[in-house]
Amino acid sequence: MAKARTIGIGIDYSATSKSSLEWAVDNLVDTGDTIVVILVLSPKSDPVNKKLFADTGSPLIPLVELKDISVCKKYGITPDPQLFNILDTVSSTKRVKVMGKVYWGDPKEKICEAVNHLNLDSIVVGSRGLGPIKRVLLGSVSSHVVQNATCPVTVVK
Repeated sequence: MAKARTIGIGIDYSATSKSSLEWAVDNLVDTGDTIVVILVLSPKSDPVNKKLFADTGSPLIPLVELKDISVCKKYGITPDPQLFNILDTVSSTKRVKVMGKVYWGDPKEKICEAVNHLNLDSIVVGSRGLGPIKRVLLGSVSSHVVQNATCPVTVVK
């Protein structure tokens, strides 16, 4: 049996990030693995727990707590039934441990920090499909992660 892995998945609630989660569930995640959903929220948001965890991100939040409205409020998480449904399904069907981790700041930097903090075996991110001009002007999270992460990166279009 293969060694259980810890797989990070960057989520921003967009259709693209949910597609990348679904791709990871269908193609990458195996029984016994751990999925860490990485949520990078705006540095302007100011939930109760941000002051405690602004530098390191939140503690790992088990799925059952991640779905709790009061926990969502503490961390500034937007409860997303579709996202929770996908995570519940993979948790039960593949016996995968699902955790959440919340950061505040620049997604490019925070996702790369998460790779190191969490000792991820792999990271999956979505791509909005920006053209070359927009990518240069706006910066691409997926491009930055591919160039700077210290583990394998999968970009899902």
